[in-house]
Amino acid sequence: IWKSNYCTKKMPGGFKNLLVYKKAFALAMEIFEITKTYPKEELFSLTSQIRKSSRSVCSFIGEGYRKRQYTAHFVSKMSDADMENSETQVWLDFSLSCNYINEQIYLDYKERSEEVGKMLNHMIENPDKYE
Repeated sequence: IWKSNYCTKKMPGGFKNLLVYKKAFALAMEIFEITKTYPKEELFSLTSQIRKSSRSVCSFIGEGYRKRQYTAHFVSKMSDADMENSETQVWLDFSLSCNYINEQIYLDYKERSEEVGKMLNHMIENPDKYE
């Protein structure tokens, strides 16, 4: 597990114990913190978009997990989480290109986002393991 202040807090029960949730939550919180340094003119565009998409990964995991007895619903929500994760990667591309983050941070966040994506894809392909 990544070393992060956001991962070390104990979160009780259910989906919050899933490693994919913990990793997505930690990444979303780090994105929130770093976007505080983005220019004010980006507040209603890039800043809000990357915050929303990174947080949505977690919300879709939570929604899908609570309905996991309905396989199609679970798979649909994990697919939505994966879609939001991909959107976050696009906003990271823009953040790097606009010089709001450096390449080291970009590569770290991108790698972590890709790991979350792999975990979500495992959930999509193996929903029976989460019943």
